[in-house]
Amino acid sequence: MEDLFENDPNVQPQSNGKRVQGGIATTNVICSAYIDNNDEVFKDILSLFVEEGSTIADVTFGLGVFWNKVDTTKYNVLPSDLYLKEETKRKYARLNPRDGINCKELPYENVSLDALVLDPPYMESFYRKQTEQIGGTGTHYSFRRAYSSGVGNEKAEKAKYHDAVTEMYIKAGSEAHRVIRDNGIFIVKCQDEVSANKQRLTHVEIITAYEQMGFYCEDIFIVVRTNKPVVSRLKEQKHARKNHSYFLVFRKMKSNITNIVKIEKEGV
Repeated sequence: MEDLFENDPNVQPQSNGKRVQGGIATTNVICSAYIDNNDEVFKDILSLFVEEGSTIADVTFGLGVFWNKVDTTKYNVLPSDLYLKEETKRKYARLNPRDGINCKELPYENVSLDALVLDPPYMESFYRKQTEQIGGTGTHYSFRRAYSSGVGNEKAEKAKYHDAVTEMYIKAGSEAHRVIRDNGIFIVKCQDEVSANKQRLTHVEIITAYEQMGFYCEDIFIVVRTNKPVVSRLKEQKHARKNHSYFLVFRKMKSNITNIVKIEKEGV
């Protein structure tokens, strides 16, 4: 019979032929929920899922804040975005960040990347074409600075409101599946939102959609804002204010595990 523990690093062989659990007791472990900044969490995700020397494309590089705590010399980082600010180009000049690259139409060969990072705008207000209607004013200015060029946003194609958000994730996810190698890692940042007074669980929509593409959701990290959000002109609160977001970690692989539960009705 094949030894099920033959390749388990936590199980050590003994002189008497028996095997016992190895390892040490510690609290120094990577956890699933943080009250912290994105760069700290992203650093831990890379250390857990992406080997040093891997080729990683960050296709929504923005201001490059995810990489603040990462030693980029340990990876082959390919940063790009549709719009890149000059300060980003200067700060990360060593990585040669590329401008004008659409995450839905990537310039990479099939199955050529070890990992890919996706962090598109996840508020429906950023997908409005009229400049004066774009979100990101007041306490959301930092989001607008990171995610928007400040002019009419043309990322949405056919969908409107929150459906424009899921359209972006689905199209970008399909392209990611093309360029990531088998067993490669896909790191996705997202946040749920209330749109048109309806609760939209974006992370659930993404997980179920990507599962159908061939991505297995390997892990979920929850990031809670370090400060409390401020709401202007609040009349009556209908839903809990979102003060947390997610890093979803997918692996490109076939899996027998599904997050889509099918309910069979009796007598049907």
